[in-house]
Amino acid sequence: MRTGRPRSLLVLLLALVMLGATAGQRAHLPEDGLITEPGYRAAATYVASGQARADQLWLETGTVPGSGTRWADMARWALVDLRSFLSPNGTVAAGPGGPWKKFWPRDGSFAAVALSRSGHHEEAAQILDRLARLEFDPVVGFQARYRLDGSPLSDRPRQSDGCGWVLWAIKEVRAEDPAGVPASAAGLRDRCVRTLTTLVGAGSRLPPPSPDYWELPVDRTCLGTVAPMVAGLTAAADDYRATGQATEAAAVGAVGARLGRVVARSFGPDYERFGSKGGVDAAVAMLLPPFRNQGGAQTDRAVRGAWLRYQHKALQPAGGLAPGADWTARDGASWTPETALVALTAAATHDDKTAQRWLDWLDAHRTAYGSLPEKVTRTGRPAGPAPLVWTAALTLLTLHELDQH
Repeated sequence: MRTGRPRSLLVLLLALVMLGATAGQRAHLPEDGLITEPGYRAAATYVASGQARADQLWLETGTVPGSGTRWADMARWALVDLRSFLSPNGTVAAGPGGPWKKFWPRDGSFAAVALSRSGHHEEAAQILDRLARLEFDPVVGFQARYRLDGSPLSDRPRQSDGCGWVLWAIKEVRAEDPAGVPASAAGLRDRCVRTLTTLVGAGSRLPPPSPDYWELPVDRTCLGTVAPMVAGLTAAADDYRATGQATEAAAVGAVGARLGRVVARSFGPDYERFGSKGGVDAAVAMLLPPFRNQGGAQTDRAVRGAWLRYQHKALQPAGGLAPGADWTARDGASWTPETALVALTAAATHDDKTAQRWLDWLDAHRTAYGSLPEKVTRTGRPAGPAPLVWTAALTLLTLHELDQH
């Protein structure tokens, strides 16, 4: 009997060693590496091929947000990366190679707005036109992603936040310059409004559960699904008004307002991923400008409080943010899209100090060739695909907001 206890302790110690744990230390998963196509934008090739000159000429046809600031170089490469991943047919790859060489409606929407803000209205129109021609289910909306030829991929569940982002993009592009909105966008807007109106019972209820930007299955509605719907319906009302359709504007505006109140009741005052559970996550930023106008003072204080808590509770060792306080991957990596999303909402709410702090962090963790990666490891190295289009677009939008100040 006495030999059993030391043997049990030995087994336990061996198990801890195998897990990489020692007294006073926490076991960590291996750090991800940088996932990029070989030779991506190698300096010599980039210049010799004439691509450097072509990109410079293209940049000169518009403006570079943040020009004259310490972030000008980051902005320049972010714009070049958007152009590099835009296909002539209007699809935009999320990143280089592998599973990222696909077109997400979410990423495409942000890319269209960023290109419009920088004066590249023809390219913004290309993306919106492609979104209008994608396979679309009137009950749920877009597929999670599409091939670069525009054909649908059904290997993941549909993500119903897509319509919200598309409606927001149409409104933002038109507000910048109506020339960036193709004729096909009118039908796209109508389809998305009908789908969202049905999903939320004309604003009386939350939509059914759907994966959001976390790209993970869920069994209940998360903030990252419904917040873009509120933003999209509110934006659609403004866009109908801009095109002289007052009746439609009033109707969809009422749906958006009702849904906003449902979100406040269902998710407030904590505004965690599932209301009072799931931890605060980056989706709370989607309830702030530039995605939504400020509402009641009480709601604004609660949302902003959750936004501040998220920045504290999701802070990672390298200084960036995880997608949420309860993010499932415990590898210590910072994620650049969520970090840039906070920077954008800070700039849009005139919290310039916070926006500048996150821009400095993003700038300091770019790749050697200037691109913004998807992730930064816990020790501060760029990781995942680089460039990541969503982060590039968010960074450009943040700099544009600061330019307006």
